[in-house]
Amino acid sequence: MEQTRGRAEFRAAAQTLAAAALFGAATPIAKGLLASIGPLSLAGILYLGAAASVLPAVLRQRPPSVTLLRHNAARLAGVIFLGGVLAPALLLAGLSFARAASVSLWLSLEPLATVLLAWLFFKEDLRGRAWLSAGLVLVASLLLAWPGGSQLGLAALLVALACLCWGLDNNLTSLIDALTPAQTTLIKGAIAGSTNLFAGCLIIGDAPAYRMVGLALLVGALCYGLSLVLYIGSAQQLGAARSQLLFSTAPFWGATLAWTFLAEPVLPVQIASGAMMFVALWILRGERHEHRHSHAAVEHVHWHRHDDGHHDHAHEVPPPAAGHSHVHAHEAKTHAHAHRPDLHHRHDH
Repeated sequence: MEQTRGRAEFRAAAQTLAAAALFGAATPIAKGLLASIGPLSLAGILYLGAAASVLPAVLRQRPPSVTLLRHNAARLAGVIFLGGVLAPALLLAGLSFARAASVSLWLSLEPLATVLLAWLFFKEDLRGRAWLSAGLVLVASLLLAWPGGSQLGLAALLVALACLCWGLDNNLTSLIDALTPAQTTLIKGAIAGSTNLFAGCLIIGDAPAYRMVGLALLVGALCYGLSLVLYIGSAQQLGAARSQLLFSTAPFWGATLAWTFLAEPVLPVQIASGAMMFVALWILRGERHEHRHSHAAVEHVHWHRHDDGHHDHAHEVPPPAAGHSHVHAHEAKTHAHAHRPDLHHRHDH
């Protein structure tokens, strides 16, 4: 069982890093799109692209339970408004005033916001290696905000506010247990994207250049849609704080593209901060948390396997060994094993 969990955690970590690379690539690409599309309209188109990318998968999935949806309604509303409407609009507004590499690296504040909120308000247990890793991410983020590393001002404030909104979004998303990652992405992308596009076109009068809309939809499909599906699946298994510490590599993917394709200067403080974040991830890799704990009876939906000690419900047809996702119920249970703060392990100590 421990070996199974280890493989599942490795797969979740790999998903998070892939999501980080995709999301990080969005910033330098969006910088180029801002020349033809205003920030609010671009935020809307990117999320509509994300929604469109997962629609085929959602059409093949079972509709969500009304009861579970009602239980998750407040979380889903927070995810849509904070992470889908406010955060991308703030980010792209900041991007319009600053270099893509600087904005990419300022996004390192998002993991810090996620970790602190997870510990303060969402019952994620952090100790030892996790705190040391989070501390290194904090120092790296402060280095990036130093005047020698980037220009401070309105742009940095807007990006910091976006990171705070996404920090709340990440914690709420990791707790949504009524929807598959694709369903969450579809609802978030469709509602938030339509809201921002409507506001950008009709309220601000910022209609996009139509020749660039297709490219923006493609960027949204890959860098927001696929990235979000991968991230949600991993956050449900690792918890918001640990998945975001892995996701903290996203700014450096974006900065690397900005350095390579936009010919933006490489600053020593940026390199130092990147090295510090990778050390933080290496420290987090060796974390282990185990104790006797109890689970209340619950019904929810998420990706799972049947050899992990938690999922022993019956199927008429044997489930795939690689795992699957559907609505299922758990009976109350007390046991001890190594675990992360996933959907099954949010408890007080």
